[in-house]
Amino acid sequence: MTDLFESKADDWDKGDMKQMLSQAIGGAMVQKVAFQPQHHVMDFGAGTGLICSAIAPHVQSIAAVDISPAMLERLAAKPELQGKVTTVCQDILDCPIAEKHEDKFDVIVSAMAMHHVQDTDAMLQSFYDHLKDDGKIALADLDAEDGSFHPEDIEGVFHHGFDRSELQSKLERVGFQDVHFDTATTVYKDDKAYPIFMVMATKA
Repeated sequence: MTDLFESKADDWDKGDMKQMLSQAIGGAMVQKVAFQPQHHVMDFGAGTGLICSAIAPHVQSIAAVDISPAMLERLAAKPELQGKVTTVCQDILDCPIAEKHEDKFDVIVSAMAMHHVQDTDAMLQSFYDHLKDDGKIALADLDAEDGSFHPEDIEGVFHHGFDRSELQSKLERVGFQDVHFDTATTVYKDDKAYPIFMVMATKA
């Protein structure tokens, strides 16, 4: 599989927008999710670990899941994540990482990764299957937009954001309950506003 982020990994953390997004989304997750010191968390689409860095002080361990070896290499090199975060470079939709109950997660988080996954239904089912009973998700991504957020020729973008009501319906069909949305932050670029939602839900 081609690593679409290989050429971007070295400079990923230097982008002002990425820093702003990660601080806003990570802050919202820490504020809204009742992380516990014993929690085992999955960060889906973890990239270079910007969200992991916000969450790590509040939990026992994090599995940083991504399909980009280059991005995970950057994550693994960060001193503040040593001993707390394990990198998992695989497509969990095809190859699950939690088969036994004791291997499953208390919380799954994701920031700006869902629009890179073509099959949203399969992704949400995978999240459900990887969670412990009463486990929670906190997922942040773009509200539905006109396709102008990303450059036209960019690879690996399958969705121009998500309609909140449609995403809620998908989550509920999978089996999630107590679905609710907040606006984590808003990105302003080229005189347009792009709200970023965070949806939380609980495995029934």
